[in-house]
Amino acid sequence: MSPKSNIHFDISERKVLLRLFDIAFVLGALYLVGIVFDFDYFKINDEHWVWAFVLAIYLTLFASIFELYNLQKASKFEIVVQNIILTSSVTVLFYLLTPFFTPELPENRLQIVYFFIAINLALFVWRYAYIVLISAPRFFKRVLLVASGRDVDNVIRSLQKSDPNYRVVGFVNTDRSALTSSENVELKQFSLANVAETVKESHISEIVVAAPQSEGITVGLYNQLISLLENGVPIREYTQVYEEITHRVPVQHVEKDFYRYFPFSRSNQNKLYLFFHRTLDLLFSIIGLLFGLLISPFIIIGNLFANRGPFFYTQTRVGRNGKHFKIYKLRSMVTDAEKHGAQFAEKKDTRVTKFGRFLRRSRFDEIPQFINVIIGDMSVIGPRPERPVFVKELSEKIPFYEIRHIVKPGVTGWAQVNAKYGSSAEDALEKLQYDLYYIKKRSLFLDISIVIKTLSTIIFFRGQ
Repeated sequence: MSPKSNIHFDISERKVLLRLFDIAFVLGALYLVGIVFDFDYFKINDEHWVWAFVLAIYLTLFASIFELYNLQKASKFEIVVQNIILTSSVTVLFYLLTPFFTPELPENRLQIVYFFIAINLALFVWRYAYIVLISAPRFFKRVLLVASGRDVDNVIRSLQKSDPNYRVVGFVNTDRSALTSSENVELKQFSLANVAETVKESHISEIVVAAPQSEGITVGLYNQLISLLENGVPIREYTQVYEEITHRVPVQHVEKDFYRYFPFSRSNQNKLYLFFHRTLDLLFSIIGLLFGLLISPFIIIGNLFANRGPFFYTQTRVGRNGKHFKIYKLRSMVTDAEKHGAQFAEKKDTRVTKFGRFLRRSRFDEIPQFINVIIGDMSVIGPRPERPVFVKELSEKIPFYEIRHIVKPGVTGWAQVNAKYGSSAEDALEKLQYDLYYIKKRSLFLDISIVIKTLSTIIFFRGQ
């Protein structure tokens, strides 16, 4: 017995779909423009295949930077319109500036306008179709949750927040003593008696088990799940699904035997990877410091009139293997910011000066940290280094917090580009989940993703 098939796309499938159809629609539109308007600037043929290849690379690169592949934003047309215009504008600009791999500028400059408009229209049409069709409820993944009634809301909230097409339609309560009321009035509670019938009638795409065997997975329920698995129904464990959808490690659900859950990335010990990682650290640091020197007159003037105090400040942070080091930053707070003792920075911290707020949002305040990277205390990419007093405090509250110190801290990182502003222990837990995911999945591809997301943070002025 297998459940009635309903079409749905996983996160990775939708991102691949977006990339492929972005390229296909743009190239298709340019091909049609070439036929209808006798367009000779951009041609798609065997002789000029490199032109299309370079355009596809630029398009996917800048679409990533301008968040066209962020699935939460890809389903909101007003945000998509803005990001399409930014993507197409920068793509066309770079395309025009690389004449060795792209066509020479045409005598009739109006063709460049046609080129730009065709790219925009193609992306608008395809993305509107994606929102209307692919993001529609008919393509949602329908999930049955097997969990204790007291955990249902937290589990659902964490999964559906990260993937708008992931819908938990109901749950099987494994703990009869737990309350079964839920914040979600549309959520159904199904009986333990016949899970197979529930899967069939509700067209379930996947079953997620969020309860350990010691807490409600009876022999009868276990046998039902095994039978469904044998009949082709996907059944997965909650921590695995959570990690795949949120790109975080759910440490709050991990037991003491953490080695089962953290098979750390081989890249952490791979000498070739570490060599290239260090080489890129030095390269990015030199570029970053040169850029800092270029804008230093503006920063000095801003600090002189709007900050009124020391230009730099140093602070003790915890680095790799728990070693302490001095971090360098441009001062963004008032000079007596911690007269009442150490405290977390808040999102709208009154201690931050007006010019300091600009430095933080643009992330210019972090440029001096490239000195720490060159010295070897930090890397360009890694967990954010925290102060010893906070490390001690958070280590006592959050399990596995000190695991983040097995790699060098970074100027930017997976947590910095994904997590919200860290002003509490709860925010620190979320950032730790991202940090552990980076340590677990560390690779060149993930490093590139972080660099691209960091560029998006700077461009959209989201620094904190």
